[in-house]
Amino acid sequence: MPALRPLRAEDVAEVIALNQRNVSALTPLDEEGVHRLRGHADRFDVIDADGSFAGFVVTVGPGSTYDSENYRWFAEHYADRFYYLDRVVLHEEQRRRGLGSFVYDEIEAVARAYDRLALEVNLQPRNEGSLAFHAGRGFTEVGRLGDETHLVSLMVKLMVS
Repeated sequence: MPALRPLRAEDVAEVIALNQRNVSALTPLDEEGVHRLRGHADRFDVIDADGSFAGFVVTVGPGSTYDSENYRWFAEHYADRFYYLDRVVLHEEQRRRGLGSFVYDEIEAVARAYDRLALEVNLQPRNEGSLAFHAGRGFTEVGRLGDETHLVSLMVKLMVS
């Protein structure tokens, strides 16, 4: 059974390595960056699958001083009525096993208190798998940021009961 647990010091090297293997879709992280992001995050959790590091997830609540252009866009448009999913990164060997759905079920439960879950998905370079996953979960595009070299779709899912 998978579980989310708070990041521990012994997880940092695996987080950095996994983030680096997926850096084409993510902002780079070094040790200082992990600690800085953790300071802004509402949650910085490790995904544990059968006792193994399967990935990590970072969320940021409203009112944070997180210096992300994407986060700021959501803050400007939704004030304190959004919960931001900064990143979900799964270990390559753990993909297509239902862990993404498990993580989203958990994060969406938290986001209900904020009316919407907000995130971005790469359009350039295009991330077809992520776009399809998010469309299937009910996310819709509310804006775009970037240029021809790096463009993201800003998406939300309304969390109305």
